[in-house]
Amino acid sequence: MSILNQGNDTLARLADVIEARKTGDPEKSYVARLFHKGTDAILKKIGEEATEVVMAAKDADATKLVGEVADLWFHTMLALSAFGLKPADVLAELERREGLSGLEEFAARKMKTREENGT
Repeated sequence: MSILNQGNDTLARLADVIEARKTGDPEKSYVARLFHKGTDAILKKIGEEATEVVMAAKDADATKLVGEVADLWFHTMLALSAFGLKPADVLAELERREGLSGLEEFAARKMKTREENGT
């Protein structure tokens, strides 16, 4: 099994754990506690974790960076779950973008936005 497939499996298993725990007892589950507090609490954690990723990268601390990115991914998975989405949805979007340059992808999104807004 390739590392990519292992990663997909890991993300899918983690998503299943999140789904199982989000309606649990907030006194016994961190996931349930954040969901009990609401989407704003989850989004606040994402902001905190994103800042910690930046700080670890600026410090050039590879070990800390990996840990902080893991925290960020985890909390973004909570947000996905809050909106009825799964990691597979993000992976499908990344696959859709595969082979496009970043500039091409950005231009396509900009054009789509203009079309939707009628401008």
